Amino acid sequence: MKGIELPPRTEDFTADPVELFFDLAYVLAFSQLVALLIANPTWAEVGKVTLLFLLLWLPWQQLTWAANAVSGNGRGVRLILLTATVASIPMASATSFAFGDGGPVFAVSLAVIMLLGFAIQALPGGHDDENRRTIWRWITPNVVAIALLVGGSFLPERARLAVWLAVVAVVIGAMVAAGRGTWLVRTGHMAERHGLILIIALGEVIVAIGLPVLTVLRAGEGLPAATVLALATSGVFACLLWWGYFDRPAPGLEHHGEGLRGGRERGRWVRNVYTWAHAPIVCGVIFAAAGLEEIALHPTDSVPTSFRLLLFGGLAMFALGITTSIWTTFRVLPRERMVSAVALALLLGLGGGLPGVVLLLGVVVVMGATLVAEHVRIER
Repeated sequence: MKGIELPPRTEDFTADPVELFFDLAYVLAFSQLVALLIANPTWAEVGKVTLLFLLLWLPWQQLTWAANAVSGNGRGVRLILLTATVASIPMASATSFAFGDGGPVFAVSLAVIMLLGFAIQALPGGHDDENRRTIWRWITPNVVAIALLVGGSFLPERARLAVWLAVVAVVIGAMVAAGRGTWLVRTGHMAERHGLILIIALGEVIVAIGLPVLTVLRAGEGLPAATVLALATSGVFACLLWWGYFDRPAPGLEHHGEGLRGGRERGRWVRNVYTWAHAPIVCGVIFAAAGLEEIALHPTDSVPTSFRLLLFGGLAMFALGITTSIWTTFRVLPRERMVSAVALALLLGLGGGLPGVVLLLGVVVVMGATLVAEHVRIER
């Protein structure tokens, strides 16, 4: 092994494989959020799932920002990220039971990952004095948030809910305050990491597509034509979500960010566009996956109102996140997508009597027409 030459550790600032390894636990966590929505599609459950998503989003963001500011392929950083990966497994496993007996496991795991992220940010080298002051202004209130997170996990459900909402509020306040400081930010790495976590969420759509096949085959019913059509339509749905983000918005945002000068301006932009605006994009895919799974499981039945709302809510969040990112960056509005949101609201609101597969076909037609119209207008 001594003869194998390695590149300098300062050379590569794309996402390191250990970061992708850490993301794998989020496959399990996101699938449990979808399962919670399918099992109990009520407003109360939607609120809890949204809070759980935000709590899961915090340590992922912490590690992303931490790894962004250091040489990610350094062995010390990799060891810390591998330790965070170990902690992410009980975190993901306890997601479904975070408001029950699994609360302490969920909270302690989150706290460990956050603290490991702080450890990366506090590593010597690569930061000037102003960067370090900004980092410590960020870490200090988050220590309070971590204490609330862990302490709240031992409280009854309602009190736990209130304390964990306070945790999110404290962290958002810390983000606002930290935005006044100077950050060392590599935009390409940020763009890549957020694209990859979106791919993880889109994987949940694929899982939602595949589950009906397992269900009907286990029941010995063969594979009905309606199920096959629902699967194919669901596949097109997933591809349109992918195209709607990765074809134009993702490279446009990354290109703009790379042109920003100054750690303060770039740091605020990355916070607004990636840390904040991408949260509804990823969460929206999770909500849409829950609605999609119900349709794929019962393609010839009418879709209950709760699942139509989940599907529309997910698509609306996805569109809102992209629209916010585009407006924040370019001060333009994606007009076709805004019209599409109205059309989808009407279709899903009034289409309660349609078979699920027909309703989904209508959704796919609207989404596809939107992207074609947008492409034609922009190219011209």
